[in-house]
Amino acid sequence: MITGNFEYHQPSSLPEAVALLSKLGDDARVIAGGHSLIPSMKLRLAMPEHLIDLQGIGELKNIQISGGEVRIGAMTTQAELIASEALYKSAPIIRETALQIADPQVRYMGTIGGNVANGDPGNDMPALMQCLDANFVLQGPDGERVVKAREFYEAAYFTARDDLEILSEIRFSECSGGFAYGKQKRKIGDYATAAAAVLLTKDGNNCSHASIALTNLADTPLYCEEASAMLQNGGVNDENIAAAVTSAMAQIEPVDDNRGPAEFKKHAASIVLASAIRDAWARA
Repeated sequence: MITGNFEYHQPSSLPEAVALLSKLGDDARVIAGGHSLIPSMKLRLAMPEHLIDLQGIGELKNIQISGGEVRIGAMTTQAELIASEALYKSAPIIRETALQIADPQVRYMGTIGGNVANGDPGNDMPALMQCLDANFVLQGPDGERVVKAREFYEAAYFTARDDLEILSEIRFSECSGGFAYGKQKRKIGDYATAAAAVLLTKDGNNCSHASIALTNLADTPLYCEEASAMLQNGGVNDENIAAAVTSAMAQIEPVDDNRGPAEFKKHAASIVLASAIRDAWARA
C-alpha cells in the first residue's frame, strides 16, 4: 500500500516542532520512529496532510541520571536504552523489557517516546512506566506539564496528551531492587499475549516495596495497586503470590483475537505474573 500525499517537516528544535504542530493543527501528525504511524498511513487509516518528524531534534535524544532520578528523552531508541550501562545500573528492568520488543532492526529505530505516547495497549513500555511510577513531560503551546504514567492512559489509543502536545521526556526514580519483565508471545518479536512488569525491594525477609503492572490484558496498561500492596504488606511467599495473582486477574479484561481466546489469555497472564514475581524476588 502507498500513503496519501503529505507535506514533510523536520524541525531542529522542540519549540519549532511545537509551533509547527500548533500552526498546522488537526492536519498534522508527529512521527518518532514511525513503526505505528507509517503502517496506518499505508492502510489509509491515518491520512495526515503534514508529517512533523522529530528525528532532527537532538535535545530529545538523551539519558540523564542525577540525584536518584532518571530522565530519558522521548527520541531515545530502544537500542540506545539497551546499550546504556548507566541506565542498566539505575533501572535494569528497562533493558530486560527493551530486549523483548520486536527485533534488532525495529529497536534501532523505535523510540521510547513513540512506544509510550500512542496508547497502543500491546506496547511493552507503557505498563513498565506505570510499574516505575514514571512521569511523562508534555510540551505544548501553553508550556510544559507533567502527567503520571498511571494516569496517562484512558482507552486504547486515547491518552491524556492533547493533540497539540509533544511528549518530550520520561522521568522516574532509580530502582535497584529485584525486577522482572515476563512476556508470553506467539513468536519472537510479537506483541505480548500477556506480560507483567514487577519491581520488589527486599528488607531482610520482608518486602518493603512492590509494584506490578500488566501489558495487553485490557484496552490500557494496568497498574495493579491492590496486588502490589498484598506483597508489600504481607511478604513474598506462595500464599501471598497466589493472592496477588488472583487480585491482578480480577482487573484484566482480555478479548478474543488472533493471540487466543480470552480464557487462554487469563491463564497465560496468571502464569506469567507468578513467574515474574518469583524472578524479581530471587533477584532482590
